[in-house]
Amino acid sequence: MIAIIDYGAGNLPSVERALNHLGVPCRVTDRPLDIFSADRLIFPGVGAAGSAMKVLASRGLDRVIHEAVSRAVPFLGICLGAQIILGYSEEDRVPCLGLIPGNVRRFPPGDLKIPHMGWNDIALRRPHPVLAELGEEEQFYFVHSFYPSPDDEAFVIADTEYGTMFPSVIGKDNIIAVQFHPEKSGPCGLRLLKNFAGWDGRTG
Repeated sequence: MIAIIDYGAGNLPSVERALNHLGVPCRVTDRPLDIFSADRLIFPGVGAAGSAMKVLASRGLDRVIHEAVSRAVPFLGICLGAQIILGYSEEDRVPCLGLIPGNVRRFPPGDLKIPHMGWNDIALRRPHPVLAELGEEEQFYFVHSFYPSPDDEAFVIADTEYGTMFPSVIGKDNIIAVQFHPEKSGPCGLRLLKNFAGWDGRTG
């Protein structure tokens, strides 16, 4: 069973519908026991880092997520979920979960519209099981004003260009996180979710 972590916001129904469409057992939950005992975790994301961290801490979910990840439970972060796993966010200037060393950065001011909203491709740096059968020509749907910036380039799996190149897929061990929304990205997004549902958390 995949636990979709309910932190009081986010795009929970869309993720749940996508998994139901694939026939993947899942549950939206904020119960620590459900999250701790799940086979896989998804942290979907719409919202602000500060409020999300407050909810996680108040419900004890920050500790539960750390414990589950330390037991090698496969973890997928989506949008805010790709940011909250880093150490610090410029949004609300708040410490985050720190599962991957790094910071969340705001797009620099310029001529481009912020938030970045629409379809973009990803440029793979290295293969990953969750991205299997997804080519460079695939387009994914983005809506965000901030992006993940890991301290170590080894944690960057793919980049996307929007005025500047930014990490759009990051990962470490049993964690993978995408800045785009696979649940809103049509067949290629469904492929990614299906791959995650079958992933054992290993990359080699």
